Amino acid sequence: MGEETVDRSEGFGERLLGLLLDRAPHLPPQLIAPLIAEEVAGIGGRDVSILLQDYAQELLVPLPGRKLHVSQPQPVIDSSAGRAFLRGEVVEVPLARGGVRMYLPLLDGSDTVGVMVLTLDDVGGDDRRLLRRLAGLVADLLVTKNAYTDQFFLARRREPMSVSAEIQWGLLPPLTMIVPQVAVAGMLEPAYRVAGDSFDYALNDNILHMAVIDAMGHGLDAAVMATVAIGAYRHARRVFVSLAEKYTYMDDAISRQFGPDHFVTAQLMHLNIATGELELVNAGHPAPLLIRDGKVARQLESATTLPVGFGGEEPRIREHTLQQGDRVLCYTDGIIEEHVTGGEQFGEERLIHCVNRLGEKPSEGMRADLRRLSHTLKSERGGHTSDDATLFMIEWRGGAADHLAVLD
Repeated sequence: MGEETVDRSEGFGERLLGLLLDRAPHLPPQLIAPLIAEEVAGIGGRDVSILLQDYAQELLVPLPGRKLHVSQPQPVIDSSAGRAFLRGEVVEVPLARGGVRMYLPLLDGSDTVGVMVLTLDDVGGDDRRLLRRLAGLVADLLVTKNAYTDQFFLARRREPMSVSAEIQWGLLPPLTMIVPQVAVAGMLEPAYRVAGDSFDYALNDNILHMAVIDAMGHGLDAAVMATVAIGAYRHARRVFVSLAEKYTYMDDAISRQFGPDHFVTAQLMHLNIATGELELVNAGHPAPLLIRDGKVARQLESATTLPVGFGGEEPRIREHTLQQGDRVLCYTDGIIEEHVTGGEQFGEERLIHCVNRLGEKPSEGMRADLRRLSHTLKSERGGHTSDDATLFMIEWRGGAADHLAVLD
């Protein structure tokens, strides 16, 4: 920086963020990245990169743009950028030539959309506060502008994507939600060819609503059926019907639209995040696994219910009570029915073994643990994913009253 003095005072930081807020809404998407680089330069930062997660959730890939430093993609596992991304924490790496390389998670609520990377000559407390706020604003801008452009999608896509996969990715909610009382995370494979699998959730007051589905068949037909099923589920959820009635809404929509020879398997749940009480309807899915202290404690059984679309009777709801720290792992049959070397199916026993083995290691948080499980399962299956394979995990953290007391 020579003899120049960079003003990084609290007042300057507020003015910088205010200027960015004032300018950003009127800029086209392709000028957002140069604006970010320009504002970072105003506080003495350089070599700015914006890294976005690829659809396979294996790499953090650089967003191209004028004034941005475009580096090589960084692995999500075992990299400074990956640590910031998975843990949602700032990572600082001193450079041999002087200065500090900063890796700041771009948090949209609790979902990490990427990492902002930059270099400063030195870092103080005011810098860290300002950069965390700047990273939050950048995340909001990326999410907002994403609706106006294909630029961010093209950066994240690492191989050709099928039409069915395009539909499914557009249908999904954020892959991660973390609040003090509960956390959820989901993954879909194969990322660029997924068709009939999907999941959805919403936190309404103290009730977490969740659904995991698997539409029969492959390709575009399965994607269309999954879209109708999720649409019916969301409609039912938003008119405040019971868990059993949600099943009925979905069953009616699928049978009317596709006829009696088509169906969708589904798991529907309500979790009271204040008490840990879980209601479950299982319509043709493998039973979810209850994970306690890092080990599979048991399967969460439920009464037999026909898949959605067969016109089954109103389902009976099975109730379970979670303990604080419990995790529930939902998965579709593509996980356990994949064939491994020798032609046999992967099976539930291998799945449980993988969960237990990973549970022996320290937890790195929901997002990181689920990604590690997904990649381990794929490796155990010889890297094959011939059918859609979905993992969806819930962690009940409890203590809602304590966390909400600050709002009283």
